[in-house]
Amino acid sequence: MRERDSSDVLLSLVAVIGDALAAFGGFMLAVWIRFGSGWIPIIHRPPERVYAVYGIFGALFAILSLLTLRYHGLYVRPQTGAFVNKIPRLVRASALAMVFSVMLLFTLQNEWGQIIGAVLDIPVQSSLDIARLVVGLSCATIPVLLLLERYLLYRIEWNLARHSRSRNHVLILGTDAIAARLKRTFATEHMLRSQVIGFLRTDPAAAVREIAPAEILGDITALDDILARERVDQLILTSAGLGTERMLDIMLVCEQRLIEFNVVPDLFHLMTTSMDVQSLDDIPLLGVSAWPLDFFWNRVLKRVEDIIGAAILILPAAPIIAVAALLIRRSSPGPIFYRQVRCGEQGRTFTILKLRTMQPDAEKDTGPVFASADDGRRTPIGTFLRRHNLDELPQLWNVLKGDMSLVGPRPERPHFVAQFKTEVARYMWRHVSKPGMTGWAQINGLRGDTSIAERVKYDLYYLENWSLAFDFKILLQTLFANRNAY
Repeated sequence: MRERDSSDVLLSLVAVIGDALAAFGGFMLAVWIRFGSGWIPIIHRPPERVYAVYGIFGALFAILSLLTLRYHGLYVRPQTGAFVNKIPRLVRASALAMVFSVMLLFTLQNEWGQIIGAVLDIPVQSSLDIARLVVGLSCATIPVLLLLERYLLYRIEWNLARHSRSRNHVLILGTDAIAARLKRTFATEHMLRSQVIGFLRTDPAAAVREIAPAEILGDITALDDILARERVDQLILTSAGLGTERMLDIMLVCEQRLIEFNVVPDLFHLMTTSMDVQSLDDIPLLGVSAWPLDFFWNRVLKRVEDIIGAAILILPAAPIIAVAALLIRRSSPGPIFYRQVRCGEQGRTFTILKLRTMQPDAEKDTGPVFASADDGRRTPIGTFLRRHNLDELPQLWNVLKGDMSLVGPRPERPHFVAQFKTEVARYMWRHVSKPGMTGWAQINGLRGDTSIAERVKYDLYYLENWSLAFDFKILLQTLFANRNAY
C-alpha cells in the first residue's frame, strides 16, 4: 500500500489555521476600513470597544468558513492540479460562509447585545445593529485574503513536494494513450510524490510513441515476476480489454501483496451510465438522461454569462487586437482579420472571426488541413499570437452575436465535420450546444492535429458536467494553456 505521510496531516492542519486567520483577518480588515481608516465618514457612533465587539463576529465568520471549506473538500491532502483549479471552490466556499453568517447575524440580531455584553463584560444595548457596510466590505476582503493565503500555502506545499523523495511507486498495465497521459501527470504532479517504474503491455497494437521501449518491462504475463523483484505500491490498469477473470486475478494478487489497485474506466461507458427511463403507454423507454444545458434556465444562465463575460473582456482585448493588427499589417501582405465558415449549434454554419496568423491563401495548394507544430504557413507574428491564444480574441464579437459561447466545444469546419461524423463515434453530439472560444479539450492540450476521438470524449464530458463553476475554471486555465497551440 502507499506509504502514509504525516506531512499531509500537518499541512492540512496548517491550512485550517491559515484559513481561520484569513477569514478572521478579512473581516477585521473590513471593520478597520469602516471605522478606523478614516476613508468612510462615520455618521452613527460605533459601539464601545468596537474591535472587540466585531472580533466576536469575525470569529463566527472564521468558524463558518472552515466548515464550508471542509465541505468543499479543500482540506484533502495531497492536493493536486493547478492553483487556478481551486479558485472556484474557494470563492464558492467563502461566499457560502458569508451567506450563512449574515443569516445568523440578522436572525439573532436582538440577542447579540446580551451575548457580547456577557462575553466582554461591557454595557451593550440589547439590540445591536451590525454595520451593513462592514458585511459588504468583508464580502471582498475575506475572499481576497483567503485566496492570497491559499496561494502562498500552495506554493510552499508544491516546493516541499518537488524536493522530497518519491513515496509511491506506480506500475501501469497498458501502453495506450491513457497510460501515456498518466505518465505525464505523475511527472508533473509533484504533490503526489509518485514515480512510474514502468509499463506492461496488455495490447501490443495500443503502444504509443510517448512511452519509450526502455520503459516497457514486458507484457502482462510478466506481472508476477516484476512484483516479486520490484517495489510496487500502486498498480493502475488502463486497458478495459483484459476480461473479468484476468482482472479479478490481478486484484487478488494486489490484495495479497497490499498493493493499491486502480482501474481507469472507459469514459464512454461513464457517459452512458446516466440513463433515463420514460414510459410511453406503459412501455418503458430507456434513453440518455438530459444534460445540464438541455434545461431552459441553465441555457439562460450560460447566455447571461457569455454576454457579461464578453462585454467585460472586450475592453482589455481591444488594445491587444489593435497592436496585433498593426504588427500583422507590417509583417505580411493581406487582411488583418481572417473569416472562416464553421459549424455551430445543431450543425448550423456561421462565420468565425480571427486575427490572421498565416500567409494569404495558405490552403490554396493543400486544401483544408490542420495546423502542425512546424507549420511553414504561419507568419512570425502569427506564431506568437497562436502560442498565446491571442488570435482568438476577435471571437468575442461572435460571442456577443450569439454564434458562440465563451466556453464549449471548439467549432470545426464543415469539411472536417462531414469527415469525422462518419469516422468518430458520437462526434455530432458536441453540436448540441453553442461552440466555445475555449473548452475542456483545448486546455488539456487536445487541439490542432491531435486525436479527434480523445477530443470528443473531453467535449462530451464537459457537456455532461456543465456548471458556471466549471466554465470559470476553464476560463482561468485558458490563460496558462498553450500545449499544442500552433
